[in-house]
Amino acid sequence: MGEPSRHERQASDAPRAEPLADRPLSSPDPERLSPDDPAYERILRAHEEALRAGSDTYVDPSSGLMVLTAGYLARRGSCCDAGCRHCPYAT
Repeated sequence: MGEPSRHERQASDAPRAEPLADRPLSSPDPERLSPDDPAYERILRAHEEALRAGSDTYVDPSSGLMVLTAGYLARRGSCCDAGCRHCPYAT
C-alpha cells in the first residue's frame, strides 16, 4: 500500500498554513540529518517504526533523547523554526 503522496496527505488532513516539502515523511532533509551520520540507518529505522505505529515521538538510538516524528510535525500545520530533525516543511 505504501505511504500516501504529498497531495493525498494534504487533501486528507486538516488545512495547512504552509506546504509540506516535496518528499515522503520518512525522508528527512539532509541538512537536518546527514546521510553521513554514523547512526543514520538506525535513526531512519526508529523513525519509520514510529510513523507506522502512529507515534508522535521515538527515542534517538544514539542519545536516548525523545525526537518528534515528521507525522506529528506535519499535523502541527507549520514549521516552528526550531531546527527539528524530521521537519516536513524544510526544503
